[in-house]
Amino acid sequence: MGKLKVLVAGTGFAGQGHTEAFRAAGAEVVGMVGRTEHVVDEISNKLGIPYGGTDWAAALSTLQPDIVAIATPGGAHYQQIKQAIAAGCHVFCDKPMTTEGATATELYQQARAKGIKTAFAASFQYTPSVQHAKQLIAEGAIGEPTEIENISHFNLERGIPFGWSHRAEDGGGRLNNSFTHSLAISTALIEGSIQKICGDVRDDLGRAPIVEGVHDFTKRRQFIPQNMDDPALKWGKSNVEWSFTVMARLQTPLAAQPVSVLFKHGGLVPRFNEDHIVIYGTKGAIYLVGHYGSGPLYLHDGNDWAEVPTPSDIAQSVRDDVGETEQCWQVLADLFLRDIQGQQVAPYPTFAEGSLYQNIIDSLRQSDNWVDVSHLQKGDAT
Repeated sequence: MGKLKVLVAGTGFAGQGHTEAFRAAGAEVVGMVGRTEHVVDEISNKLGIPYGGTDWAAALSTLQPDIVAIATPGGAHYQQIKQAIAAGCHVFCDKPMTTEGATATELYQQARAKGIKTAFAASFQYTPSVQHAKQLIAEGAIGEPTEIENISHFNLERGIPFGWSHRAEDGGGRLNNSFTHSLAISTALIEGSIQKICGDVRDDLGRAPIVEGVHDFTKRRQFIPQNMDDPALKWGKSNVEWSFTVMARLQTPLAAQPVSVLFKHGGLVPRFNEDHIVIYGTKGAIYLVGHYGSGPLYLHDGNDWAEVPTPSDIAQSVRDDVGETEQCWQVLADLFLRDIQGQQVAPYPTFAEGSLYQNIIDSLRQSDNWVDVSHLQKGDAT
């Protein structure tokens, strides 16, 4: 079998990262599609991609790729994926899968009906430290898992220019772009399935300055206005959450009872102590440093905490010459490619998870889980 051909949608950080991930896995990236002609020409030339264009349908027809990699903001995903499925392409999609549960479910069902393989890049579960923790838990190092705690504070600048991350219709919001990773990590750690979920979300930003010229999402901070009080500034209105508190119950074959999980994220607030993930069990606990648990791992054996180095086989499973995000894309792309080629691989996140997560996000954004107890403060217990 010759190299599988990949067409990439998106020219920014994710598009370039997906390109390198599939090349590292042994595929041939034959084309890239973006919104702006001069940008896609520049990026495709820089990366040595032979085809660059702005018409997605035309690129699918001309190149007839085996795989498409969707690396655009979430608002563009639905049509791109739908057309790719119709063309018979396997689909690798960054999160969020779409902007709402109904469209994500529709695409999942269409792909399944056509026998198309899919991958959903909630991929931070592939950091060496998370994989190490997963191994320790499976070996019984903490007994039966009972509880997982995910705490993160990003302290994002309020002056970040208005863009897709501020708009629900474009796939923005912290649930789409942080919670998806954290939920995937928690389920992966304990081989869990999501049974129940509830939560509260909050938009504590409100608005952001409109600034021209932002193309690469990772460089958006360079465009923050120096004077946020400038009366000439124009503003865009945020309609997504920047903070959330979510609770979940996960069923796992590793424990007799469901595992309680807390996700606490503040997108705009500073951290005092380190972000972390902790997995508690009946005999001990595992503490992972970092909001996605990618830092050092500490094990509590019932007496005290001790740092445990990552085993060499796990550490060597990822490249150390690229960033953490790119490492995880490469692991997932490799699994996806080998699965398409008929090799036996470990389970990885697909559109089944992508559509489930999108429906969960819809539910969290719409739900009202509060119990009104104001009357009890007045002495009325009826």
